[in-house]
Amino acid sequence: MKRTWISIVVIILVISLIACNKTQDDIMPVQEQNSPESIHSTQINTKMVYIPGGEYRPFYSADSNDVFVAPFLMDERPVTNQEFLEFVKANPQWRRSNVKRIYADSSYLKYWQGDLKLPQEALPDAPVTYIPWFAAKAFAESVGKRLPTLDEWEFLAMADQDTSNARTKKQYSDDIINLYLEKDRQYKAVKQSGPNYWGVYNMFDLIWEWTDDFNSVLIKSDSRVGEDDKGLFCAAGGATTAADILNYAAYMRFALRASIKANYNIANLGFRCAKDTIISPSQNQEL
Repeated sequence: MKRTWISIVVIILVISLIACNKTQDDIMPVQEQNSPESIHSTQINTKMVYIPGGEYRPFYSADSNDVFVAPFLMDERPVTNQEFLEFVKANPQWRRSNVKRIYADSSYLKYWQGDLKLPQEALPDAPVTYIPWFAAKAFAESVGKRLPTLDEWEFLAMADQDTSNARTKKQYSDDIINLYLEKDRQYKAVKQSGPNYWGVYNMFDLIWEWTDDFNSVLIKSDSRVGEDDKGLFCAAGGATTAADILNYAAYMRFALRASIKANYNIANLGFRCAKDTIISPSQNQEL
């Protein structure tokens, strides 16, 4: 157990050093956020779960204030290989051989056997990975949704199977880290484990996930707006602004987000979609 914690600390420090070496030039500017071409609709029906929102204390809280999260809808599980295949069929500009390197590095859809052929032995209902932020955002647009914000994702991440906020539970962070350390978990099918308090599956046990403002922890304002280029945050110094210094799982998430760019593709990094809502909890539906 001691060796495991040492490994975790090393991982956090390495990612943190990468994040601290970033400059404002590393942050994706607003004008580069648009997709390379018009996005065609993709007919994919994924159940969305109503999340009532509320106030929560962000893990990184520069002013120690709670943040209000408005009600929203969240996909009940991550986007799958089969669903992303349907997306690239409808949007050829996002096929592996066509995508521009400004939007996806050379690892995009790594191991796919062709533009329209999944990796050998890949499960169609396993989460899609090796996906950059740009592609995730384009997919969300194609199904009439968006990527969740960091606050929305972390608000959901507070829940375990029994409570909406499990941060005070001793085993909460430890259990998540044990899942993070599980090898090749991204190859498993979605919804094979139980849902959390809200009815959302696979928040931790399969993949890491993109958020719309994934690198906003680098500066005090939105990192792509550029209103404040002097307030850089980095995970190495995060203890001074962390709401819960014992939440090691959150340290790892924020360190990873702070160390990547929007065109990066990672073996266990995928996404799920979200949507604004004014519906009530009784109206959860297939969208």
